[in-house]
Amino acid sequence: MDFRSSDTVPGPRAEDHLPHTTQAAVKIVIVGGFGVGKTTMVGSVSEIRPLTTEETMTQAGIGVDDNYGSDTKTATTVAMDFGRIGITEQLVLYLFGTPGQERFWFLWNGLFEGALGAVVLLDTRRLEVSFDVIGRLEERGVPFVVAVNSFPDAPRYPVEELRGALDLPREIPIMECDARRRASSREVLMTLMRFLHSLARTHAPA
Repeated sequence: MDFRSSDTVPGPRAEDHLPHTTQAAVKIVIVGGFGVGKTTMVGSVSEIRPLTTEETMTQAGIGVDDNYGSDTKTATTVAMDFGRIGITEQLVLYLFGTPGQERFWFLWNGLFEGALGAVVLLDTRRLEVSFDVIGRLEERGVPFVVAVNSFPDAPRYPVEELRGALDLPREIPIMECDARRRASSREVLMTLMRFLHSLARTHAPA
């Protein structure tokens, strides 16, 4: 077979290569209901071109998917989002965004495998969709933090009121964020890493 130069498939971009200083890589999942901003968060914070599996929404989803508060959303994740961010020169986080529609939740089992921790992304306009998400993390024993995505028309509640509504213990961090902003999304991930570090210290043998 004659492979001409114009027919070759380009390799990965230079910025996609893992830094040579990397000593550890950690898998993190970003979970939440439909339309809460998981794809946006992965895209805003990833240092590499993010991998997305978005498909155009069709009439078939009407009556099946709850898109309240996301009426202008035209695409949805059907498998996962993937990105990568270096926290230090030695530590890299691999980010996996889960599909939000309940009919795709069967994919979560594979995405949770090997995950060190998770970010639960919330939309306060649809707080109830987070109950099952948090329940699944608790069942699997995956440590998590909660990030409230700041939608312009979403109601705002005191942290302790949200904690009570979600029935979360005091040690689980809850913070506001703007998933569109890299700095805000990065701070959520840093909060998760600090939380995981505190858990490791608490459970370390004396």
